[in-house]
Amino acid sequence: MHTEQRQSQRKILKTRAMLAVEGGAPVLGRTTDLSANGVSITVPQPVQAGQNAQLRFDLLVEGKLVPIHSKARTQYCILSNGEFKVGCQFVNLELGAMTAISRFLK
Repeated sequence: MHTEQRQSQRKILKTRAMLAVEGGAPVLGRTTDLSANGVSITVPQPVQAGQNAQLRFDLLVEGKLVPIHSKARTQYCILSNGEFKVGCQFVNLELGAMTAISRFLK
């Protein structure tokens, strides 16, 4: 049986994203959903869970595009519809990014 591991509310977010796993080249993908603790991204190739990474994506908050740049740790990677869905947990999220995400989730 699968146990839900998410600790906060998620909101659908469909936007382009860049995921750069430590030691690897940046990969372009698309976000699927966002929470205060992390984001889910679909990418064309698999990523190992437990990896340190850099994330970049834009959020539309109160009519303005806010670029989000964050360190993250990959939590899982599953094959879904021919792509790989990667769960990323934010690590040491900056205050500006935290504020933008909080406003987006309201």
